[in-house]
Amino acid sequence: MAAVTPTENRLANLLDRRRIAVIPVRGVIGGAVRGVDLFRLLEKVRTRDNIAAVVLDIDSPGGSATTSEAMYIAVRRVAAKKPVVAWFRGTGASGAYFLACGATRILTFPSAIVGSIGVISVRPLLVDALKRIGAEMVVTKSGPFKDLGAPWRHPTDAERAKEQQLVDAIFDRFTTTVATARNLNREQLERVTTGEVWLGTEAVQLQLVDGLAETENEAIAAAQELCGLDRPRIARMGLARSVLQRLGVPGAGMGPPGPRWALEIEGWMRLPTPRL
Repeated sequence: MAAVTPTENRLANLLDRRRIAVIPVRGVIGGAVRGVDLFRLLEKVRTRDNIAAVVLDIDSPGGSATTSEAMYIAVRRVAAKKPVVAWFRGTGASGAYFLACGATRILTFPSAIVGSIGVISVRPLLVDALKRIGAEMVVTKSGPFKDLGAPWRHPTDAERAKEQQLVDAIFDRFTTTVATARNLNREQLERVTTGEVWLGTEAVQLQLVDGLAETENEAIAAAQELCGLDRPRIARMGLARSVLQRLGVPGAGMGPPGPRWALEIEGWMRLPTPRL
């Protein structure tokens, strides 16, 4: 068999259409990060033959528990077919960490905030506010738990127990995924599932991530190594962004003020934000 000449190698490289897809995951899952849109994008890269690997560029405090798990499953499906590198640019916490557990490799910026492995259920109580304005609610329901979480009254002991049961069940699914994805024993798992966060450098020591990447290029290089491309060819993939989004205007692309805005604000406020 004749040896391949350098010219033929260069020509093959020029004709190689394979790319590394870079997908941004920025914001609260269920807020700025719309689960349906991200799922469609992940399914697209999974089925495209010209996508050799994927880099998830993550800066998210988490969000919806159900959507986070659905995105973890979607990422895992992609990783079963081609390498996926999850890179925490600034924050990879809670549901964002859950999502990243589906990746082939997890990397982090050294001072990124990583962890917050836990589940929380928060809702306001408006009992005193309603009393002040002289308002009350009349409720007709089919069962004792139909208005579980209602803000117009204090929860009963049975309702608090039921809500705790739901939180514990979701927490069990989350921690089981972390233990499997990171190959942690019980002692190691208990150490990292307290709900606390760590810097990226600490997350490496705790085996929550595989290593550090100071730049996006380093994360892309890791994906390139995993998929065997001779040189990194990038396909930046994501939803079309408005001019205001490209300028970094807060709230741009979120639509009119509503529940998604509240979720976005609450999600970021739950995490510490170190400043210089």
